[in-house]
Amino acid sequence: MSIFKPIEEDEATGKVKEVFNDIKKVRKLESVPNFWKYIANDPETLDRTWKSMQQVMKKGALDEITKELIYVAVSVSNGCEYCIKSHSLAAMKKGATNEMLSEMIAVTGMANEANRLVEGYQVEIDEKFK
Repeated sequence: MSIFKPIEEDEATGKVKEVFNDIKKVRKLESVPNFWKYIANDPETLDRTWKSMQQVMKKGALDEITKELIYVAVSVSNGCEYCIKSHSLAAMKKGATNEMLSEMIAVTGMANEANRLVEGYQVEIDEKFK
């Protein structure tokens, strides 16, 4: 059970209401996802996180699908079910396929396994990688 209760859209006022409206507009959503409702308990955190998310996840040197897939990969590694589901859906809305998601999950799993082997065996870095 959560310590915090979500701030529902009909309860939102001031900065929280502004950010909620922007989230729905920018993401073309009918309702605000739970992540944003929970962090709305701290309006400054809500505002800062929303602005940062938009800045980081917009198209840049990496396209938006790649950024979403990276987000999912990190979420898989961190065990965040909420983020895995929400960003997998976001990736698919932007054009990712099931095959792309499956391949990304395989790469993530392989990297995590290899990382653990490197750490366990305490593998020294090759000179050519320095």
